[in-house]
Amino acid sequence: MGEIDYRAEEPGDEADVHEVVRRAFSHHAGVDALVADLRASDGWLGLSFVATLDGAVVAHVAFTRSRLDARAALVDVLVLSPLSVAPAHQGRGIATALVRYALRRLQARPEPLVFLEGSPRYYARFGFAPAAPVGFRRPSLRIPEAAFQVLALPADDGSWSGTLVYHRAFWDHDAVGLRPG
Repeated sequence: MGEIDYRAEEPGDEADVHEVVRRAFSHHAGVDALVADLRASDGWLGLSFVATLDGAVVAHVAFTRSRLDARAALVDVLVLSPLSVAPAHQGRGIATALVRYALRRLQARPEPLVFLEGSPRYYARFGFAPAAPVGFRRPSLRIPEAAFQVLALPADDGSWSGTLVYHRAFWDHDAVGLRPG
């Protein structure tokens, strides 16, 4: 295996990203369409990062704008979703390195928090922690409480609490929480 490079998504990467997401989520159709709709929305901030091998995109992660319904105001926050690795490259640590790379790039952002739905065991390595015990409410009861996680960015002053309100694209694609079956 050659050397993996990590970088911000560049113009012209969209089709390759689409294909990686489609293949990574072949068991959960529509995630690639979610990314396309997020990309076309006001939630898209260009915080999209890729891992490449010999110039080919093999992994992708996006951070998009959502809102925290806090007591005093709606606050812009980030949501990490989705994280995708082409099936032939899974299990090699590429996703871990890509998330670490991306989170370093977010350190100067004005948003105070990053939220996600995911495995607590996996995402704890990046500093994500269960969100409910620190004052945040899930946007849907279909999200297992342990999977609803948050990471504070440097802009966080520790005073936030409230309910996460996903960008509309997540709801339009029914991409919030778990569905039976």
